Amino acid sequence: MTTDLRAPTPQALLRGAGQYTADIALPGALWAVFLRSDEASGRIASLDIEEAKAMPGIHAVHTGADVAHLGGLPVNEVIPVAATPRFAVLAEGRVEAVGQPVAGILAEKRSAGLDAADEICLELDVDDVGVHAPIAEKTWTHGDAANIMARAAHVVRAEVIHPRTAPLSLETRQIAVRPEADGGLTIWHSGQTPHRTRQHLAQMLGIDAGLLRVITPDVGGAFGMKASLYPEEVYCVWAAHQLQRPVRWSATRSEDFLSATHGRGIHMQGALAFDADGRAQALEAHVQAPLGHWLPNSALIPGWNAARILPGGYRVEALKILTETTPESRAATGIYRGAGRPEAAALIERLMDKAARKLDLDPFEIRLRNLREPEEMPVLTGTGQTLDSGDYAGVLRLLRDVSGYDARLAEVAHRREQGQLVGLGLGFFLEPSGEGWESARVTWSKDGRVLIESGSSAQGQARVRSYAAIAAEALSLSSDQVDVRYGDTATCPEGIGAVASRSTAIGGSAVHEACLALRRAREAGSALPLTEEVRFETKGQAWGYGAYLVQMSVDAETGAPRIEAAFCVDDAGHVVDVQGAADQIVGGFAQGVGAAMMEAVHYDSSGQLLTASLMDYAVPRADSVPPMTLADMHTPSPMNPLGAKGLGEAGTIGAPAAILNAAIDALAPLGVEDLQMPLTSQTLWTAIQAARDAADSARSVGDSR
Repeated sequence: MTTDLRAPTPQALLRGAGQYTADIALPGALWAVFLRSDEASGRIASLDIEEAKAMPGIHAVHTGADVAHLGGLPVNEVIPVAATPRFAVLAEGRVEAVGQPVAGILAEKRSAGLDAADEICLELDVDDVGVHAPIAEKTWTHGDAANIMARAAHVVRAEVIHPRTAPLSLETRQIAVRPEADGGLTIWHSGQTPHRTRQHLAQMLGIDAGLLRVITPDVGGAFGMKASLYPEEVYCVWAAHQLQRPVRWSATRSEDFLSATHGRGIHMQGALAFDADGRAQALEAHVQAPLGHWLPNSALIPGWNAARILPGGYRVEALKILTETTPESRAATGIYRGAGRPEAAALIERLMDKAARKLDLDPFEIRLRNLREPEEMPVLTGTGQTLDSGDYAGVLRLLRDVSGYDARLAEVAHRREQGQLVGLGLGFFLEPSGEGWESARVTWSKDGRVLIESGSSAQGQARVRSYAAIAAEALSLSSDQVDVRYGDTATCPEGIGAVASRSTAIGGSAVHEACLALRRAREAGSALPLTEEVRFETKGQAWGYGAYLVQMSVDAETGAPRIEAAFCVDDAGHVVDVQGAADQIVGGFAQGVGAAMMEAVHYDSSGQLLTASLMDYAVPRADSVPPMTLADMHTPSPMNPLGAKGLGEAGTIGAPAAILNAAIDALAPLGVEDLQMPLTSQTLWTAIQAARDAADSARSVGDSR
């Protein structure tokens, strides 16, 4: 069997010409099906699999004891970890969350596996869901924040609670595994990091990584959810290797709700001190990030990002920031598009809006007084981050112009006089992209065609178009002469993958450097064919940034919100693919709308998931995305030869902060000062009624006097 690894164009995908993991033909494959816990916490009193094993079409049934010898999943310890929860491929002795796999069934047909799962007798001694202590924490301090806070002319405080969200990619988790005659395994995996997947599987299974070939064919979305290995996937690889039979697994939508990683869920509190002129002096913040019952590889990234990015692009003399990450008897949390960046932006932007109201300043004005100037950069922040380049005030001024802000202020004032609830919300944000390295091998053939083999990968982005454009410019060719391949550990050089908005800035720079080497060789007289392979390591993180303005109205009788307009100004440095950049902003904004206005994973007090299907979990539709006006600036990054900065997460970072501020501004005439997401009609209607009741009560007290 062969696999065409040439990456398809977006047009090919639209025509149905893609190849996803579920499309891989795997003759004789066994289907993996899992019995899952229906309780959140308890001891396994008994687990009887004998009847299931004897059923027609069942090849094997495994329990925790069969896979207890497998190694744990490595975790990126960006925050010091006191104790890592056990990575149990199948539950061993206890269950720790609803949806945790307890038994693995291998069947000739998926339907037979489901029938067998019904025949397994699982008895649990159920425990109460307990409260866990943090297992990883870190504090950043710079200057004497407490002393400055005590002497400040003004102090504002804010609390922002982000609900858990389900990443909800169109393609659910998928894996297909085929044993090979040489003792190795070929693994098709709907993931974001094929080389890291191979490395981690080799460590966990205790086999030579050279025996594993991991291929990520077309990926129907991931958003961070597919950046780590899952217990179910490890089981499938182990079972195929153990039984020397092909094995495949396709998660159902309900299984993804139950056991795929969730995003967000972070609870943030902060206080920001100002002098009498409205200049920020000190920030204190507390970040509480949930972890779930096991740790994906990037589990600590959201809590780390939410803390280290503070105070955003603002000049603050002193700070003290604590981040804590705490296990829960729930699904694991991981990186979801933005991964801590939206949380940092929402807190600092709420504080800026609160300060503007307290000091009677325009929201633009207070930000302009406090944003760092271009001549300060590069600059080391109080949390040790190097901001590379940027004109932060410039994007605000451009946003004010393209949005017609002054006219909108007048419109809002006029509509409020007519009794309408309408407001404007501003949000400035930073988007640090990945750091480290990526690789590329570029071959220039005798016929003039160029083949790029990238160590990076993709999860639905127009990677082919951007890499081809980079090569075409460097080699003075047409993009039509360039082919791009990625996502195969056997044929592509080693790389990190499609995470942290790194693929253009770092992966694209590797392509650029390899192409320049080819060009130099040609100019020196070398004949075709020529091949160059480059491992490019960035000098540091490239920090994209932007500012968004949202106009929102709220129905006074029903609480129904409507975003009437959105304006987005982004600076991603040098932009390789203008259309691709615009698509990323719009798509990210749509997910930001979901996080801000409708999406929330809910559990009850006993740990039962209440939002286990799309009947219970609301997501944006096409009509949820407002009319959008996009504008841009281009301040190149000195951290890579392209001058590129990340953009893939911008919309998810900037939208929630701007939407939250717009909703609060709309209800401010009623006396509403704070709201929490999601900003559903129920949330807003309740706030309206509470404000009216408070006003009525105040009038009654006044009348009685």
